[in-house]
Amino acid sequence: MTHSSIHLASCEIQSQVSLAEMTTFRVGGPAEWFIAPKDLTALQASYAWAQEQQLPITFLGAGSNLLISDQGLPGLVISTRHLRQQTLDPETHQIIVDAGKPLPRLAWQAAKQGWSGLEWAVGIPGTVGGAVVMNAGAHGGCIAECLLEAHVLQADGSIQVLTTEQLAFQYRSSILQRQPQAVIQAVFQLQSGQSAAQVKATTQTHLDHRLSTQPYDWPSCGSVFRNPLPRTAGWLIEQTGLKGYQLGGAQVAQKHANFILNAGNATATDIFNLIYYIQQKVEDNWSLLLKPEVKMLGEFPQIT
Repeated sequence: MTHSSIHLASCEIQSQVSLAEMTTFRVGGPAEWFIAPKDLTALQASYAWAQEQQLPITFLGAGSNLLISDQGLPGLVISTRHLRQQTLDPETHQIIVDAGKPLPRLAWQAAKQGWSGLEWAVGIPGTVGGAVVMNAGAHGGCIAECLLEAHVLQADGSIQVLTTEQLAFQYRSSILQRQPQAVIQAVFQLQSGQSAAQVKATTQTHLDHRLSTQPYDWPSCGSVFRNPLPRTAGWLIEQTGLKGYQLGGAQVAQKHANFILNAGNATATDIFNLIYYIQQKVEDNWSLLLKPEVKMLGEFPQIT
């Protein structure tokens, strides 16, 4: 197969597209093949093409919570960034929304309706699809509490509807991580009863808290490690004396130690090595292995 671009009936698949600008870390190599479909028909057509070519398929949302290797990704990368259609039902207070919708925007739209249930989501820099897959949460709320069902793409191109029970939600995880399938749409059940002013005020409070406690001056992926409750990863890293520690262009944030920043020209390998270094130091001090929350895609150096 020569690399240039492939024209299907409803879309164009490009080759060797840089993924760095599509992740919040601003690192990562190229996609072998790439498409950002404008609608479900184009998504299904490109998915079918990749399967015919027997290529691996990676779905990419906002690129937060993600570290893509410097070598890039083989196969087809499908970006959901244009898939943002939604329907709000004023009778049932349900929102049907496509996977590429940014979660903060959805939280504000719900708040303006006076519908509660998504106030916690306003500071999460991801899309609906990614949030469903990892059961995103903050401020004591999470996806599992307000999701009614998710529509996922099957290997044969058909769409299956999964309930919250079938999604088997746990802390920051769902069955979709163990059996990867692409979320293309989600249905949220929200609550009425408060005024729009009240819901907007709560939403704003959550956003203000996030902005005041987390660093947003340099590219990052959000929280790097899962919290080994009852302690937090940030506290353990801070107590280990690693705030501000830098490796190449990657730095442990001064403002919140569970953030790694691209402090200028970091490579994915710099960030990967810093993640491993933090794990080692915390384990030496606390006999506890921190588990990354950030998803790593592609080839990384072997740690010996």
